[in-house]
Amino acid sequence: MNTKLEQKLKSLPRSAGVYFHKSADGEIIYVGKAAVLKNRVKQYFQNTRDMDVKTKALVAEIDDTDWIETESEVDALFLESEMVKRYMPRFNILLRDDKSLLYVRINMKDEWPHVSFTRNPADDRAEYFGPYYNSFAIKKALRYLRKVFPYYTTEPRQSERPDLDVHIGLSPSIGTTSDEYKQILRKLIRYMEGGRKTIVSELEREMKRAARSQDFEKAAQLRNKINNLRELQSRIMFGDKEFMDISKDRALSGLRDLLLLPKIPSRIEGYDVSHMGGTNVVASMVVFSNGVSNRAEYRKFKMTKQQNDDYASMYETIWRRASPKNIKTWGMPSLILIDGGKGQLDSAIKALEDHKLKAPVVSVAKREEEIIVHKTRSNINISTLRSLTSQDQPGVAVESSGDYYIVNLHAGQINAGSHSGNLRGNTPINANYIDIVKLFQRIRDESHRFAVSYHTVLKRQKQTASSLEEIPGIGPKTKSTLIRKFGSIRALKSATESDIIEAIGPAKARLVISYVQTL
Repeated sequence: MNTKLEQKLKSLPRSAGVYFHKSADGEIIYVGKAAVLKNRVKQYFQNTRDMDVKTKALVAEIDDTDWIETESEVDALFLESEMVKRYMPRFNILLRDDKSLLYVRINMKDEWPHVSFTRNPADDRAEYFGPYYNSFAIKKALRYLRKVFPYYTTEPRQSERPDLDVHIGLSPSIGTTSDEYKQILRKLIRYMEGGRKTIVSELEREMKRAARSQDFEKAAQLRNKINNLRELQSRIMFGDKEFMDISKDRALSGLRDLLLLPKIPSRIEGYDVSHMGGTNVVASMVVFSNGVSNRAEYRKFKMTKQQNDDYASMYETIWRRASPKNIKTWGMPSLILIDGGKGQLDSAIKALEDHKLKAPVVSVAKREEEIIVHKTRSNINISTLRSLTSQDQPGVAVESSGDYYIVNLHAGQINAGSHSGNLRGNTPINANYIDIVKLFQRIRDESHRFAVSYHTVLKRQKQTASSLEEIPGIGPKTKSTLIRKFGSIRALKSATESDIIEAIGPAKARLVISYVQTL
C-alpha cells in the first residue's frame, strides 16, 4: 500500500456513500456502496489471506481510492447503480459476472404504467433502471417510496370499488387521471436518478401553498409525504453487507478446496422432501448463486406417487430436475446438497446416473449434522477427505464408513440433534471451515423451510377445497378466491359478511354465508 492511499484511508468519513477503487494509471476498476465508508473501504486491506482469488486480484491492483458522501444508504444505493453504468468498472463485471442483477421496469408509454422488477431487460420500449446488486435493498426502498409516490405494481383493473392499496395510499386515488399518475411516476424516476433534494423542496412549496389557501387536508398529505421521505433517509437499507460477500467467498473457496471441485461452486442447489405420513408429498429445490439465496430460481415438486418413502421421493425429484428440458433451462449445478442421510444421497446419485449425468452430490444428515460423501459416486475428488481421516484437527473429524466419508466440521458439539440449533454448538468450529458450516446451514434450513411451506399450502388447500366443493352455485374461480383470501373453512366461518362480499360480490356471498351457517 502506497503512502497516498494510507493517508486517504485515514481520512475516510463515517457517513454513507459510494467509493471508487482506482488502478495505478487512474482507471476506476471497482465501484461499491457503503453504509459507513470508513469501515467498508478499510475492510479491503484487512485479512487479505481470507479473500477469494478475485477479491485478492482486485486489492492487488488498488493504487488509489476516492468516494462520494451521500446523506443516506438509500442515496448510496441509487448512486452506485448510476456510477457502475457510467464507468463500467471491469472488476464489477468480474466479481458479479455470474449473478443475475435486478432492474426496475417502468413503461411510460402505457396508459397506466406499473412498476415491476426483472432480471432480464427486454427491448420492449420500456425504461429500465439499474442494475442493482442488492435486490433486497432496492425492493425495500421502493416499498417506502410507494408511500410518497403511489404506483401500481400490476396492470390496474377497472373496478368501481377501490382496493386495499388505494385505501392505504399505495396506489393512485380514485379520480386520478392517467396524466396525473404519470407525473407521479416521473417524480419517482427523478428520485431514483438522484433528485431527492429537488423533490423535497417541491413538496415543501406545495405544502405551503396548500396551507396558505387553507386546503389543510392536502397540506397534511404533503407533510406526511415529506416525513416519509425523511424517514426513508434514516432507514438501514443494506448496512455494510458487501463485507458478507467476502465471507461467502471464503466459504465457496473453502468448499472448493475441501471437496477439490474443479471451480468455485457458483450454483449450489439444496433439496428436501416434506410430507405427513405419505400425504401431500412435496420436495423443494433452493438455489444459492455465489453463496446468496436466489429465490427467483427456487422450484417446488409435487410427487406423482403419494407414498411414505423419502428415498423414492428424492429419486423422483432429482430425476425430474435432471431431465433434458430442465438441464437446458437451468443448466447444471456446481454442487447438489441433499437434506438427508445415506439413503437420500444414494437415491439422488442414482437419478443422475440414470440420466447419465455427473454432478458433485453430498448430503447433510439432520440428526448429527454431518456431511456425507460417497467415495466413488459423489463425483468428488476425495483426496483431501482421505488425508483428513489421519489428521488430528480441533473441531474437525472425517470418518471412513464403508463406501462413505462422514465429515463433521464441528466435532464434539453437543445438542447436535437440534434441527434449529444445528451448526451453532458449544464447541468452537475450526476457523478454516466456519464459513462452509454457515453456508451449509443456510442452504439446508432454506430447503427445509421451502418444502414445509409448500406442503402446508397443499394441506390447507385440500382441507378448504373439500368443504367448498359442497357449496352450490359457485365455480372454481370463486373457490380459488375464497381459498386465497381466507385460507380455511374455519377462517371463512369467522369472517364478517362485508369481508366475504368484498372478496366475491354480494350474490355469491349470500350463497357462501348461507352454507357456512349450516356447518
